[in-house]
Amino acid sequence: MGGIVDFDVCFPSATADIRDMHQVSGVPVADLAAITHTDSFPVLADGETASGLASRAASRLLERLGTDRSAIREVIYAGSGEWDTPFWSPAAKVADELGIRNAHCYELTNFCNAGLTAIRLAAESAATGPGAYTLVLLGDRLSRMVDYGDPDSKALFNFGDAGAAVLLASDGCAFRVLHSVMRTDPSWSDYYRGEWRGGRVVIRRGAHRRGLAAAYVENFTRLVRETLTATGRDIGDVAWFLINQGDMGMHERLLKTLGIPAERSVFNYGRLGHMGGADTLIALDDLLEEKKLREGDLVLLATSAMGFSWGVTALEYSG
Repeated sequence: MGGIVDFDVCFPSATADIRDMHQVSGVPVADLAAITHTDSFPVLADGETASGLASRAASRLLERLGTDRSAIREVIYAGSGEWDTPFWSPAAKVADELGIRNAHCYELTNFCNAGLTAIRLAAESAATGPGAYTLVLLGDRLSRMVDYGDPDSKALFNFGDAGAAVLLASDGCAFRVLHSVMRTDPSWSDYYRGEWRGGRVVIRRGAHRRGLAAAYVENFTRLVRETLTATGRDIGDVAWFLINQGDMGMHERLLKTLGIPAERSVFNYGRLGHMGGADTLIALDDLLEEKKLREGDLVLLATSAMGFSWGVTALEYSG
């Protein structure tokens, strides 16, 4: 398998504030703070687009690396499928903006699990042969699909926005993809769905059903064990465990169940919301910025998505 050469993350310019959410929803500020764990977090500004964030992240990445655009053979745009423009290819749009003319451009929909799904496909792809690259783009409009006027949607009020770009190749990688495993429990497929309201798509939850938090812990635990078996490692070999920043309580419960100390994870709840599929990349970038990674470190990225899908991807840091 190939791996990640480098990546970049781009944040939007506006913020969502829980005091404003309180004014619209009527939900007490304290209750909202228990969900978001922060007073405010980045969201798309008026006129800002998810694909624009992904494009900016990719531009910075490719300029930093000095990548030959003609060597990029695939551009995969990963997200929820609710793009900035209907019936449109954000992968092709970003490729055009970046001057990429020799690639197959397409989209992959698996919600917040889409980015790591695309990375898995890219790492296995023939397009990542010697001298060739795949560019994976992450971009969603999650905050624009939350209805702050619906108190029943308050569990989604921590949805923020971020764009990301990941360059993959068969060699010269900072992170080698060792293994990736994913599964879906289709019994949850109708728990959330979009509907048109006021000229936009908003996310609505179906009838309340108990057990989703337990399903997260059960599925992640199962996939972590499968990953460790496949890579010949054990839980003590996990240097870092990074997960979507959706539910801090579940995050803490999962670490306890797995036997991974909280010090070997990253908690960004105090400054960011759930930034879509970019969550684990943001956490990985934090580790790089703080120089906490060591050569040979095993990093597990745990991602999840509506539908409901779960995935665990094992990376080895090569420095």
